[in-house]
Amino acid sequence: MLTCKEAAALIGGWDDILVICHENPDGDALGSMSGLVRGLRSLGKRAGWYCASPLPEKFAYLFQGLEEIDFAPEHIVTVDVADSKLLGDAWDKFGDRIELAIDHHGTHVPFAKERWVEPGSAAAAEMVWLLLKELGAEPDEAAAGCLYTGMATDTGCFRYRNVTPRTLRAAADALEAGAPAGDINQRNFETRTRASMEAEKLITDTLEFHCGGRLAIIRLPQSVYESTGASENELDGVESLPRQIEGVLIGVTVKERPEGKIKISLRSNPPVNAADICGRFGGGGHPGAAGCSFEGITMDEARQRMLTVCREYLQEIGSI
Repeated sequence: MLTCKEAAALIGGWDDILVICHENPDGDALGSMSGLVRGLRSLGKRAGWYCASPLPEKFAYLFQGLEEIDFAPEHIVTVDVADSKLLGDAWDKFGDRIELAIDHHGTHVPFAKERWVEPGSAAAAEMVWLLLKELGAEPDEAAAGCLYTGMATDTGCFRYRNVTPRTLRAAADALEAGAPAGDINQRNFETRTRASMEAEKLITDTLEFHCGGRLAIIRLPQSVYESTGASENELDGVESLPRQIEGVLIGVTVKERPEGKIKISLRSNPPVNAADICGRFGGGGHPGAAGCSFEGITMDEARQRMLTVCREYLQEIGSI
């Protein structure tokens, strides 16, 4: 396991670097990827990026002015990727060449030749900020905005328990470097489309409580997207709705994916560890936010499996 200084020493001797994030990317994955690419280019290195999924329009601003370049990467780095199975087709294309994984998930499954993993970091973007400073880079306004986005989105705008003094210092440094925090916060936390509001109405209608109100479950079938016109990235954050309800320790969102998979997004409040629960199904994540998926079963069957395991977990920890 590498330290920040060792990861910087490794990357410092490289050129022609490809940075990859996980498929179905969130703000931290895209902010870390774009911020690292910008930082590496500021050091005179050739750097590009790859994601198996289309870039969400919501985060298009992260790539403004960041032109794609045609080059043959000699070195490959991943950011915010906890497991090779989250890379999508990037694993088929580049899997055997990944030299460094930069990640902050406690459930990280090693897949790269080297890894720098810090479960105590609130966001991969926090780690990338420290890495660029260690490399001697001076992130400009655009790079600072990318990395601020990653830190803000993975902490619920610095509200979650994963926030540390170091997180806030890194975010403050990003602001000093020119990150337009107000604009970024408004875009990501205070702006909603009408379609997303219509979709949320349908989703909240599926809300159900179990285990004396300690467990709340919502469902997100494909029909919600079809009837409202909302896109998947417009519903980022809906997974947190059940956890926000007073008394709820486990919030489960059961999502129907277009390819037939059932994705589970789990959010929790102490003393529940979401990663422990999802780990029982081969998933992972963080204590407060984790996920797993099922294939070959219906949404209702997935819901029932989660209900059973969550009830068992709450009994094990003495919360019901």
